[in-house]
Amino acid sequence: MRQAEITEVVERTATLVDEHYVFPDVAARLASLLTDHLAAGHYAAAEDPRALGELVTADLQSVNNDLHLRLKHHDEPLADRDRDPDDDRIIRLAASTMGGIGRVQLLAGNVGVLEIRPYLFPPQLAGDQMTAALRLLAGTDALLIDLRENVGGTPEMVALLCGWLFDEPTLLHTMYDRAGDPVRQSWSAAYLPVPRYAPDKPVHVLTSRRTFSGGEELTYNLQQFGRATVVGERTGGGGHPRIGFRAHAHLEVTVPVARPVHPVTGTNWEGTGVTPDIEAPAAEALDVAHRAARARLDAVSSTAPLATAPR
Repeated sequence: MRQAEITEVVERTATLVDEHYVFPDVAARLASLLTDHLAAGHYAAAEDPRALGELVTADLQSVNNDLHLRLKHHDEPLADRDRDPDDDRIIRLAASTMGGIGRVQLLAGNVGVLEIRPYLFPPQLAGDQMTAALRLLAGTDALLIDLRENVGGTPEMVALLCGWLFDEPTLLHTMYDRAGDPVRQSWSAAYLPVPRYAPDKPVHVLTSRRTFSGGEELTYNLQQFGRATVVGERTGGGGHPRIGFRAHAHLEVTVPVARPVHPVTGTNWEGTGVTPDIEAPAAEALDVAHRAARARLDAVSSTAPLATAPR
């Protein structure tokens, strides 16, 4: 890359972060860091946009390790318009992955599996596929939600799933902007075109280190409200919603602009991830969760009163 091109990209990135990042004090520090490194020639060796993106991203994440804050490289040229560069890709990906429904399966003991990957797509793209999966799983006695390969998604799909699993509409989080003002609330869906999953049926969520963002939001909500047991590995720790800006034909500045606050904890999973209730290597989480679910079902069965024969 030419030096003039590098300068333009880095200066635009610094300006966007300074103007939009959710924590203004951190934003100012990062903007100064980028401009100082630019002046010192730190980015001069970047031969192409991918290399520049990697260098700038490392600096952006050096202060508070916000993994949503990036100078993201795209192989395909970005449209020269004010639109999130990921929009078209997400539409295509939802169509090619059955709306994120990776697997619907019935295991021994009438335990269902719902694998959602790679994203919890918006309901307008994947609501039909998701509700079809929920209808298939309605008759199971326990449920395993596999999010080990889930790397993000939308609050709206999280709300849909929580609406299926909770017995009444529930406040999931309040979103605060960079000024510290509440801007919107997210509630579990009040209505679904399928019957709710009975609140006494056991639910386990499977996680890995790759589980991120929207996948973490679903996991966190179900854990904090006591609706599910989390099995697997601590998740990645990306809690801030972000927006994207075009900085170059192949480079997008992704900037977190708000933070969710959960009503139970008063915080979120940003930087810490979701800690599993039962720790297990990701590769073993399905078997561990299946055994735990069957043990709970057996315990309930053994304490249930015996039916009395009619007289």
